[in-house]
Amino acid sequence: MSLLDIRNVSKIYGELKALDNVSIRVDQGEWVAIMGPSGSGKSTMMNIIGCMDKPTKGQVFLDGIDIAKESSRRLTDIRRDKIGLIFQQFHMVNYLTAVENVMVSQYYHSMPDEAEALEALERVGLRERARHLPSQLSGGEQQRVCVARALINHPELILADEPTGNLDETNENIVLDLFRQLHREGTTLIVVTHDPEVAEAAQRTIVLEHGRLVREVVNEHFGE
Repeated sequence: MSLLDIRNVSKIYGELKALDNVSIRVDQGEWVAIMGPSGSGKSTMMNIIGCMDKPTKGQVFLDGIDIAKESSRRLTDIRRDKIGLIFQQFHMVNYLTAVENVMVSQYYHSMPDEAEALEALERVGLRERARHLPSQLSGGEQQRVCVARALINHPELILADEPTGNLDETNENIVLDLFRQLHREGTTLIVVTHDPEVAEAAQRTIVLEHGRLVREVVNEHFGE
């Protein structure tokens, strides 16, 4: 069953086509990577999928809702309820502890629950660091807090933008192992990346160039 169905989407700024008639389908529970050089349209695509922008043309169905037609307020609600966002820059609140940073996401969704936030941190192996401030955490630990924050509201889709871009190899592997666990549990993952190794961890890689989809690559060894 399709969770995301992008149909003939273009995003145009003046004479620039950031996206040019792109169609992509992502099934429920699938893990997809989006690759491409700078200026290829990856960030524009992420913003549209993440309900942070709208296409100039085309349709974008997320869980059956054409988000291209929704108001900005409605897009905020859809993003809050259906999407967990993970960024290269961690966007943690410096004066809040790890568990409090996770609870911030709950605040905008329903009601903060410290016990649930601690469980989310335990899931990413950081319960013992729950009372630490971001300045007391390594880059890899901060990114794992961000994964916990993205998971806390049980989203249907995890959308990650260069989630390993600031990490060393050890922490990159930890984050990828977390993604593998999420995939096994049925979570749908879309990961925007420049890193071929990160893309190869996914089931399928979509390659953009100059705003157009130029090829799709299926990972024949996925899950081995």
